[in-house]
Amino acid sequence: MKSTVNSNGRLADVRRKTKETDVRVKLDLDGSGKSKIAIGLPFLEHMLELFAKHGLFDLQVTCDGDLQIDDHHSVEDIAITLGQALSEALADKAGINRYGEAIVPMDEALCRAVIDLSGRFYLVYEVTAKRKMIGNFSVELAEHFWRSFAETAKFNLHIDCLRGRNTHHILEGTFKATARALRQAVERNNRVTGVLSTKGSL
Repeated sequence: MKSTVNSNGRLADVRRKTKETDVRVKLDLDGSGKSKIAIGLPFLEHMLELFAKHGLFDLQVTCDGDLQIDDHHSVEDIAITLGQALSEALADKAGINRYGEAIVPMDEALCRAVIDLSGRFYLVYEVTAKRKMIGNFSVELAEHFWRSFAETAKFNLHIDCLRGRNTHHILEGTFKATARALRQAVERNNRVTGVLSTKGSL
């Protein structure tokens, strides 16, 4: 794992290379929603593009993975690298809201995400989908993506699909809701001195 953090802003540039994947993530938490994603998984590329757009993050992700085997290694390592980038871009988390929540409709689907950038990992994922695959993306890996992301960045994440029938709509709603909740959680708040915790650290 190689990483670079720009001291002029909340930016991170992280590369993770293993025998299975070569992943690079560039993240700017104070961006405008621009993205450039090339990972060989068109559906996940679409999800990461809208994650950046609705989170107002500038995001670049590349992955050269062993997709001839399956998509598991690429999805997991992208999430791990994105989590590392988020953690580094947030640094000591001083002055941020810490908590974020969002409910997003996507046609018949209604999805909710709640985040606490607590420094402690926990995931609750209450999402039921009927399809097993969307293109070459395994739907079961959506939960694994969020688990790997939240575990690496050490935050508490709850994702719920309150209702929905179409699997594409459901997953898109969860990505949009999580992006909006994260945007709220990482936003700077001039009323917060230091970190928003009685412990003095997150």
